Amino acid sequence: MTRGDAPALPLYWSEPGRAVADFGLYLAARPLMPRLPQGDGHPVLVLPGLMADDTSTRVLRATLRRLGYRVHGWRLGRNIGPTAACVAGMRDRVDDLSDRYGRPLSLVGWSLGGIFARDLARRTPDSVRQVITLGSPFRITRHSQSRASRVFDSYSHLHVEYRSLPLEPDCTPLPVPTTSIYSHFDGIVHWQTCLETPGERSENIAVMASHLGIGHHPAALWAIADRLAQPEGSWTHFRPPVFLRPAFPRPDVPAPLVEAATAA
Repeated sequence: MTRGDAPALPLYWSEPGRAVADFGLYLAARPLMPRLPQGDGHPVLVLPGLMADDTSTRVLRATLRRLGYRVHGWRLGRNIGPTAACVAGMRDRVDDLSDRYGRPLSLVGWSLGGIFARDLARRTPDSVRQVITLGSPFRITRHSQSRASRVFDSYSHLHVEYRSLPLEPDCTPLPVPTTSIYSHFDGIVHWQTCLETPGERSENIAVMASHLGIGHHPAALWAIADRLAQPEGSWTHFRPPVFLRPAFPRPDVPAPLVEAATAA
């Protein structure tokens, strides 16, 4: 496969079945959930992916709620892209939660929800504690790198924000700590489009999950819990515990943007 193209068809067609298998892994791992790092009670806003709603993030939100966080869904129905209601609603949601709790909130975004989370962090950095993305193709340079592009474009007549590709051409680091959780087995977006440039407050974490199941995959849940549990104002790179290291492959480093854009 040409570097940077969409995932192979076998990965794409097997996504639903592998997502179910990922949920089975979650059920099998539930006895280990008490070992997850406990939270400090700060607010967390979870944003769903394209064509998904808060139902898709129910397992993730329930897990984080049991760890002690004040967890919230986005309450904007099905995510069909940056419509007027979506753009205004997310900003209002961040403002409301920040004012309600009097402290910054963490944003966890799945796929397109992660792209929205990164935008929110740039627009309201004082209200955001950190950003965690799950299979989010924020480094996408061509529509062919995602098998969801056609669905996204079918709703473009309703969108009020339009962005050209590359999506983040200058690769400017976010003003808040950032973690990108991705998978080489993603069947919807090419995994290279999900890679953050590693830095003092930015990192990539690789897991072995499907795109549709990464939000309830046990390794991803552990990584999310670990990232959220860091003390406010303090951030260090992720290091999995010894007994879980096989679940976390060595993370990748993104190719230079010019190289990624011209590889075809």
